[in-house]
Formats: sequence, C-alpha cells, structure tokens
Amino acid sequence: MADATPSRLGQANETGGSYTNDNALFLKVFSGEVLTAFAQQTVMMGRHQVRSISSGKSAQFPRTGRTSASYHTPGAEITGSTIAHNEKIITIDDMLLTSVFVSNIDEAKNHYDVRSIYSSEMGIALANQMDKHVMQQFLIGANTQGTQDITGETGMDGTVIDRTDAGLTTPASASFMVMGNGANLVKGIFTAARKLDEKNVPEEGRFCIVKPAEYYALANLADIVSSDYARRNIGARETGKVFLIAGIEIVKSNNLPTTDIDATTGAPPYTGDASERHAVDASNTAAIVGHPSGVGTVKLMDLSTEMEYDIRRQGTLMVAKYAVGHGVLRSEACVQIINATGS
Repeated sequence: MADATPSRLGQANETGGSYTNDNALFLKVFSGEVLTAFAQQTVMMGRHQVRSISSGKSAQFPRTGRTSASYHTPGAEITGSTIAHNEKIITIDDMLLTSVFVSNIDEAKNHYDVRSIYSSEMGIALANQMDKHVMQQFLIGANTQGTQDITGETGMDGTVIDRTDAGLTTPASASFMVMGNGANLVKGIFTAARKLDEKNVPEEGRFCIVKPAEYYALANLADIVSSDYARRNIGARETGKVFLIAGIEIVKSNNLPTTDIDATTGAPPYTGDASERHAVDASNTAAIVGHPSGVGTVKLMDLSTEMEYDIRRQGTLMVAKYAVGHGVLRSEACVQIINATGS
C-alpha cells in the first residue's frame, strides 16, 4: 500500500523536512496565548504613560511648567513670558522573562494539553510583575517630597493620606483604615480627589487601585451602590461592581503592594539597579489613587515569545520576555492611602 500524503497543519507553505519546519505555524498559537493572557491580566497598562524605543538604554519624558497672566499697560511693549522646561529620564531594567521546558515523554504520557495552560500562566506572570512595578512607582511618587522638577513651581509633592489628615480623624482607639472598612476608605478617596484637584491634576483618567477585600467592602455600602446608580454606571449591588467614587475609577487587583519592598534584602525578582529603582516601603497600603501622567514606562523590547525544540534534551523550551523600565513622571499625580498603625 502507498503511504498517505498528509497536509501538515504546522508547515508554512508546505516547507517541511524538520521538526522546526513542521511546527512553524504552531508558534503563533503560543505567542497569541501569551499576549492574550498578558492583556487580560494587566490593569496598569492603560493607566500610565508608555513609550517605545528602538535602541538605547533610556527615554526622555518632557516636563513643561506653567505661565502666568498680567494686566497690560497702555503703550507698553509685549515681549512674552517664559515657560520653564525640564525632563524625566526613565532607564530600562534588565530583561524580565519566564520560561517552561516541556519534556517529550511527559507530554506523551499526559492526557490533556499543557502548552496552552503554560503559555497563559507565562503571560499572567509577566503581567503581574509589570503591574507590581508600575504600582510601586506610583507609591514612590506619592512619597516624594521637596522635589521641584520645574523651578519656582509649587504643589509637586506626592500625597500620603492617613488618619491624621483633615476630615479623617477617628477616635484614638480606632484605626483610620481598618481592612474592610469601606466607609473610611470612601473618605480617603474623596480626600485624594481633593488633593489632586489642589495640585491641578486632570480629573479625566483618575483611578484607585484596591485589593479585593476593600473593593467588596465598598460594594457593600448603600451610599456607593444601588439599582439607581447602576443606570448611571456608578455602582450596582446586584453585580457587585463599584465604578466611580468622587469621579475616580475603582479597580481591584491582588498586585497592590502592602509590604516593605527593600532593595537591601535582595527580594526577588530584583537584581542590580532595578532593585533600587523599584524599592519602596508599601507597608499598610490600603489604596493607590493616581492619574496616568504620574508614572511612565519605556519599552526597549516589547512582550515577545520564543519556542524551540531541543533535540539534546528531548523537549521544547518556551520563553516569554520583555525589556522595559518604569519611573515617576509627576509625583503630584500619585497618592497613597494607608492604614493607620497603632492607636
């Protein structure tokens, strides 16, 4: 009997003859799964500024000051006024990657496909790490004091809100922000909105990041969610959704930092300069309130994937990676809401 002539689904333009060529088109499935998982998982990608570069180690983000107005004296020459300029430089971190090696024999014995599961987990891992780094930069910005990017301008400090802030004082025996105390968190968010207003941070695009415990504490407040509010996209008890408080979008994420991330401890995955750039004391953080102008990301190598069969090890190595850097652009657009410590 003659052999069948199979139509190889993995070949590109019927170019076969090797394991790599026979599986050329399957690589796109792996890439697509990683990219999809990354896009679905990250909550910070659209909530800060991102710039891509083709080469180099850093990128410049311009910073422009404000001008002033004055009355004109009849007959006086109008010569114009100056506007101060400065820049923020964000440097690329080391390459961040995740990898999985799939053994041929294990894959043959297994009764279900694992590659799609592994690729999704790889995308999620990279998304989680990027979210953590961007949130840490918002916290660094919130704790930045006394730095003037534009000479002569005021109100450029970050903001840290605790129970000592005006309007948030509670009895001495109580904490300002007990975990799950939605009413106190609402007060903190309104105070954050006021602080951002006072520093001329735009209203459009503001967001608040909280952990699920705080998010659902907010969802249990009758003043925040109701059937009437659902029709106005504010909040709905039946769906457990909280959309807006003080005009600020509420976003839940398990990646909100709540510990002291110290560069000297060598806490993974930080190495080299990245450990210093992302180190911040995030202890007792209850929420981050910010505006996309607060933090920037520079991309040298965007999210990409590779997959290669290793005949020497009889298996396939799957790698997903990116090379990016993050930094504070406008500290005045960064707010940290903290739990009170002590009495």
